[in-house]
Amino acid sequence: MREVSGLVAQPLMTEQKTPPDTNVDRDWWRGAVIYQIYPRSFQDHNGDGVGDLVGITERLDYVADLGVDGIWLSPFFTSPMKDFGYDVSNYRDVDPIFGTLGDFDRLLEKAHALKLKVVIDQVISHCSDKHPWFAESRLNRTNDKTDWFVWADPKPDGTPPNNWLSIFGGSAWTWDSRRMQYYMHNFLASQPDLNFHTPAVQEAMLDNMRFWLERGVDGFRLDTVNFYFHSLGLENNPVVKPEDFNATTAPAVNPYNFQEHLYDKSQPENLDFLRRLRALMDEYGGKMTVGEIGDAQHQMEVMAAYTSGGDKLNMAYTFDYLGGEFSAAHFRKCIDATEAEAPEGWICLAFSNHDVVRHVSRWAMHGEQEAFTRLACTLLLSMRGSVCLYQGEELGLTEAELAFEDLVDPYGIEFWPQFKGRDGCRTPMVWQTQSPTGGFTTATRPWLPVPADHLTKAVDRQLGDPRSVLAHYREMLAFRHRHPALRKGSIRTLDAPDGVLAFLREDGSERIYCVFNMSEKAAVVDVPAEYELAESGAPGLVDEPSNGVLSLAPFGAYIGILR
Repeated sequence: MREVSGLVAQPLMTEQKTPPDTNVDRDWWRGAVIYQIYPRSFQDHNGDGVGDLVGITERLDYVADLGVDGIWLSPFFTSPMKDFGYDVSNYRDVDPIFGTLGDFDRLLEKAHALKLKVVIDQVISHCSDKHPWFAESRLNRTNDKTDWFVWADPKPDGTPPNNWLSIFGGSAWTWDSRRMQYYMHNFLASQPDLNFHTPAVQEAMLDNMRFWLERGVDGFRLDTVNFYFHSLGLENNPVVKPEDFNATTAPAVNPYNFQEHLYDKSQPENLDFLRRLRALMDEYGGKMTVGEIGDAQHQMEVMAAYTSGGDKLNMAYTFDYLGGEFSAAHFRKCIDATEAEAPEGWICLAFSNHDVVRHVSRWAMHGEQEAFTRLACTLLLSMRGSVCLYQGEELGLTEAELAFEDLVDPYGIEFWPQFKGRDGCRTPMVWQTQSPTGGFTTATRPWLPVPADHLTKAVDRQLGDPRSVLAHYREMLAFRHRHPALRKGSIRTLDAPDGVLAFLREDGSERIYCVFNMSEKAAVVDVPAEYELAESGAPGLVDEPSNGVLSLAPFGAYIGILR
């Protein structure tokens, strides 16, 4: 690995359009519920079959009416779209398929008028090979950006410098004939990793984020936040021990899981960069960061380090709930581990997002889908942490079953058929039951097919139906907002029968007793003798306990207020 060549760091932009609002709630994110929007699939305004920013703006009233606190927009930046926006070629502009900077400003203005915060993705561990930075870096070994990416000489036999693997399959190294070196990529070969050991790279990325802060965004979701730094020693990753094998970060069929990723990510140098990022965010007041941590063997340890001390990330999420099992034992283990290992940190909770199989399909028994969906909603909105809801989750959407010829995700195409990729959770949002494209687009063929069974769950069919899954989500969101103990209170798990998860949420004088039957069998729970319970008014719950005994139907829940 070439040493950093002493590049002069460029100063960050210092001019601010408006001074930070000193009256803003700097902790608005703590306990907040953020609605994730995947721009390609939310609403197509111009009829080209791909969602856009104007379409999102037109649907913001619906989002605000759900009762969420803000939105998170997956990438909309200029990109060749090899990984659908997670390969950025210009960090300061909107890709034409999504619209213009003016469209983004109007979206931001309307969201703020509706009291919605706006969080946007920042994909800074890597960029597109079409980015001008990489085009310059690969020219030779003497240009101004020679060390902006991770370059390394081959072994004497010409093979890659070490055994590091790409999450998307194969080696994490690709040969470049211009420099006669390999460059590193944790994902596609068209997504070269930036070298954060180079000071100028850090400055450039902080400067790009300042650009969006100046426009008024309220926070950043940081893609692959533990991938920014690699070990300069380029040591081989060790083989993972059989008892530590963990397929939550990558699918089980992916050889990426065979290694313990000690050297290609999660390096200690990242902590200092996160402190620099936090200092930038604090200049603006009331801004937040949420990091995505992918490190199967060490994710809790990394989350604790990244969110503790009040000087790094505000919060982070791991793949414990996005890739783990749906069982009371697993959830209790995760909750207890978070409280024990990251007592100063704050977790962001999600059951679904744009990268994983929708949780209704991942976890629910087919015959119990609706009961499960309601339970999952109630459980998610009762746990300690902030919450991300993924578009369509509030409708009870299942994973779409797509034919191989309909796939566009390179991840799914690589590992088909055992792993079908991420297209099944990215199909268009369904607004209208009677439209063949669900009201998403006027185009005959959207970028991904709209499943026929999704149409039966469309927004227009569920709106106004008090028994719908959508109504349950709206009522549970309102219930969460009414109770400080659910938003920001502590959590303590309680002993319960097999298959049942129980915990106590407390904030000041408010104490809330939560019990969830996470199995398809009825359960009986003995309420602690010292608990005197009052009705909570939570939506869709069972009868109150009788003679100290709580009877729960399959996937039933109970929430009571302790007097």
